[in-house]
Amino acid sequence: MRSQNGGVQPPVHVSEADYDLIAGLALQTEHRSPGIAAMLFGELDRAKLYTPGALPSDAITIGSSVEYVEERNGQLHRVQIVLPVDANIAEGKISILTPMGAALFGLKEGSTIAWPDLHGTVRHLKIVKVTQPAEQL
Repeated sequence: MRSQNGGVQPPVHVSEADYDLIAGLALQTEHRSPGIAAMLFGELDRAKLYTPGALPSDAITIGSSVEYVEERNGQLHRVQIVLPVDANIAEGKISILTPMGAALFGLKEGSTIAWPDLHGTVRHLKIVKVTQPAEQL
């Protein structure tokens, strides 16, 4: 899949369980937030699926903590990807149903992606570190 700026997007790595969960969330939000739903469906369409226990440990899943650098300004960000009910921007917990959550989900350490923010500005993000929640280790 090509990004909004014409570049090739990195591979997306998703467990079968997360695939079903995210597809369900995208379907639920399709009428309220069609842009976000389309982003998620696009990511799922190009995802490599993994059976339970086979997902690479550095792939971003629901619950993963992520460190990424915004290449435009070199700023390091730390966030956790969560379900909408657990989102709290003040705590750095971003929903999978946001442009940033959709952009990061399924990527691995070392991946770089060009992705539009809420205002349509394309941001270039590089994944520096992925940490899984204790219950997934």
